[in-house]
Amino acid sequence: MSSFASDEQFVGLIRQEQTGLQDRVSRLFEEARDDVYRYLLTLGLYPPQAQEATQEVFLRLYATERKGEEIQNPRAWIFRVAHNLGLKIRARQYSEEPFDPEVGSHSTTQAGTPESELLERERMTRFHAAVEGLSEQQRRCLFLRMEGLRYPEIGVTLGISASAVGEFLRRAMVRLKKVRDE
Repeated sequence: MSSFASDEQFVGLIRQEQTGLQDRVSRLFEEARDDVYRYLLTLGLYPPQAQEATQEVFLRLYATERKGEEIQNPRAWIFRVAHNLGLKIRARQYSEEPFDPEVGSHSTTQAGTPESELLERERMTRFHAAVEGLSEQQRRCLFLRMEGLRYPEIGVTLGISASAVGEFLRRAMVRLKKVRDE
């Protein structure tokens, strides 16, 4: 009988552990899914592919943790997996059209004069052109930094050193400031 009771306790512990794991992954999903989705869009994935890839990233997180592998920095891990998966998916895409930030977004400018709206559109067009003019590594570093990742986390995600991240970001900012000041 004591063996049966310990088996029940063991099964109960496993269920608690799985519930805890599911809760942890669910919480990370809620916190980071929009950031991961936007990052995948910046890699050039179409919105439906980015949505599927976002879900796949968190499924992989769950499967990895369920196997017992310890992940020191889950947010950096998530973006690294998203980065690699996004590049694979993008390579399979038939068309290499860049992501248009205007697609699917609502205008954030408040109604003003036609002249002010035109100036704002022109400013945003110049800014987007400047971002597109950055090197691929500069754009990736910039987008990941905008998602709140620190230099070491960006470095892990992209497979480069934190100092290289700093240099890519410095160069990107210099270029974007030139456009802003024009």
